[in-house]
Order: sequence, then C-alpha cells, then structure tokens
Amino acid sequence: MQTINIHEAKTYLSKLVDQAVKGDSFIIAKAGKPLVKVTAVSAPRTKRRLGLMKGQFKVPADFDRMGRKQIEAMFGGDL
Repeated sequence: MQTINIHEAKTYLSKLVDQAVKGDSFIIAKAGKPLVKVTAVSAPRTKRRLGLMKGQFKVPADFDRMGRKQIEAMFGGDL
C-alpha cells in the first residue's frame, strides 16, 4: 500500500481519490508517521421497485386541462 506525505496528498488529492475509488487504497502520513488510510466507500445499492403503487390511484382524463379557468384568470389570457 502506498504511503503519501500530507503535503503531497493535498497537491494531488483528486488524483488520489480517483485511485482509491478504483480500489487502490493509500495511507496519508505526516513526518513519516501514518495518520489515515483512504479507501473507497461502497454505497449500499437500493433496489428499485417498478409499479410499486400500481392500481393505488388514477390520473383523471382531463388532467392536462385541470385548473384552466383559474390559470386564465391569474394571467389574463386565453389558453
């Protein structure tokens, strides 16, 4: 595992983070003494459930025209 001085880590932080994301962890040291180990965090994957609320509600056929008169009144125009 690679050990990097803190000053060098500040200089090359984005490159080092990319390296850690790819699975190559490294250690940041100060005056040669290891301080922290940097590794990638594996985020838990959430499973998407398609159709979860199927049948729970119904979109009205006039959905695109709902509130038309109120909108016309607010903006003073014809739609």
